Amino acid sequence: MQSRLERRVALVTGASSGFGEACALALAAEGAKVAITARRAERLQALAGRIRDARGEVHVIVADLAAQGEPQRVVRETEAHFGKLDILVNNAGVMYLEPIDSADLDRWRHMFDLNVMALIAATQAALPGMRARRDGHVVNIASTAGRIASVNGGGYSATKFGVVAFSESLRKEVYKDRIRVSVIEPGVAATELRDHIGHAETQTALNAWADSMRQLQSEDIANAVLYCVTQPPHVNINEILMRPTDQER
Repeated sequence: MQSRLERRVALVTGASSGFGEACALALAAEGAKVAITARRAERLQALAGRIRDARGEVHVIVADLAAQGEPQRVVRETEAHFGKLDILVNNAGVMYLEPIDSADLDRWRHMFDLNVMALIAATQAALPGMRARRDGHVVNIASTAGRIASVNGGGYSATKFGVVAFSESLRKEVYKDRIRVSVIEPGVAATELRDHIGHAETQTALNAWADSMRQLQSEDIANAVLYCVTQPPHVNINEILMRPTDQER
């Protein structure tokens, strides 16, 4: 039986853990050739080993996507290695939560650079090849925080509202080129993301709230991505908003 993504090439950012790791494994299991990128080389090599053990094709690119020029480089390297890029999963991101009046603006600037500007830069770099082939799919990972802003989440929500808005604008610009755009908005999930929170009180409260419910797992988000990219070419799943069953807001 033919795998659903055979002959497709995917690039997954932030692939060293969490959503990105699960997405890379899921895409490879469906036959896609996968480029994986993140800062942590050892984690990427371990993931590449798992993909190769399952007879998948993988290419490792170590990069800090918050650095200028790096998003474009990883796209170019993927295209050079595999000959094209069909599916771009913009997953890399951080979550810094803290009160606005005492926020560390350097930390927030880094969050905007990674969560928004790197995503935009990688997308921009991928578009020429997708347009030339009149085929491609951009999947952006946002959050329920891109729908509902919470106390101490001003900066993070601003980045994720931005991802949602960018995704819809992108869709309207590229649909005539038969390029599809999807945005995934997960709620509370069991990942390393909360470890980035520098405001101790907020981190403690959020962890307690998350521990009170059955959280989304990384594989759940990977399944949502897989659902989007395996639809027939005439179907574009624009948006998936997903929460744990136990999450109210």
